[in-house]
Amino acid sequence: MNWLLPEHIADVLPAEAAQIERLRRMLLDLFQAHGYELVMPPLLEHLDSLLTGSGQDLKLRTFKLVDQLSGRTLGVRADITPQVARIDAHLLNRPGVTRLCYCGSVLHTLPASLTASREPIQIGAELYGHAGLAADREVIRLMADALGGAGIAAARIDLGHVGVFRSLVCAAGLDSEMETSLLQLLQGKDAAGLRECCREIGEPYRSALIALPDLYGGTATLDAAAHSLPDLPAVAAALHDLRALEESLPEVPLSFDLADLRGYRYHNGVVFAAYHAGISSALALGGRYDGVGKIFGRERPATGFSLDLREMARLVERHPTVSAIWAPCAVFDQGLAETIEALRRQGETVVELLPGETISEAMPGARCLVEYDGQWRVEHVNRNG
Repeated sequence: MNWLLPEHIADVLPAEAAQIERLRRMLLDLFQAHGYELVMPPLLEHLDSLLTGSGQDLKLRTFKLVDQLSGRTLGVRADITPQVARIDAHLLNRPGVTRLCYCGSVLHTLPASLTASREPIQIGAELYGHAGLAADREVIRLMADALGGAGIAAARIDLGHVGVFRSLVCAAGLDSEMETSLLQLLQGKDAAGLRECCREIGEPYRSALIALPDLYGGTATLDAAAHSLPDLPAVAAALHDLRALEESLPEVPLSFDLADLRGYRYHNGVVFAAYHAGISSALALGGRYDGVGKIFGRERPATGFSLDLREMARLVERHPTVSAIWAPCAVFDQGLAETIEALRRQGETVVELLPGETISEAMPGARCLVEYDGQWRVEHVNRNG
């Protein structure tokens, strides 16, 4: 049927659209209150710009088409973060710290899961120009506040650090092919496959790599990691950073997962993922991605997070909708027109009925404007029901 949409693509109907818009406004207001300025990158860009540098991981997820004006290949964005990095590095070019936020649709060639949309609405915040843990702390706290404000507070926020795995691979002298194999096994939590793949790796790196999937949980995880991982400077620095973040964020439910390497080719420091009780997949993802603006002419420290607004709207309890007020057409009644305008200024939705249009008295909570002695009053249509 011609009117059927592609798989994993769906319309957003009024109730869901109202929920998404409420959350969008709330989150952008929260970001603005923390000094994050809104930017709106384009839906389309030249493909080489979208996939440059850290964006290369998005290659298989990006729809491609040919620009009929230039003949060049364009891409439909699959992630807004590289675009915001381009804006910071190439267009704003400000000294010091820059805080930016964004919200918009992205398009994926394949869904992230069986139930996921291929057209998420991505909303996020990015902080550029500060390489210290204070920036990571600010972003993690902002992510926690965003989820809490939406009514789906994080049950836990897992912290990891890509420097742990990267330093083990480097110290063991492994080539890129072996690194990729290990990365896939760790991401798939394939313990048996990991042991087999590490069989020819020398100690202590073999044992350390095999131990990574078990290094998750509370504060004791960091103690266990310090005991079981080799005494490498990069490993020690990563564990120090994770412990410092935990100590400086006592109000945030932090835990640790040293085998969480999502975005490994993209991130280069602390990474984090927020989870809600009863939901297996992460609601929000983020981390440090220093140097992303280098290809655009300005290398910058960077950290940030993003989430899918459509998924959030599905999980958040919907607010009860206040019914509209129905009014007769006010074309020939100045008093009625003034009453309607006053109600709209108060935030009410007032619908002027067109000729022949009626409102059902069975509609729950329906309200209408009724005239009494020249005065217009709001009454429930089914006030006796």
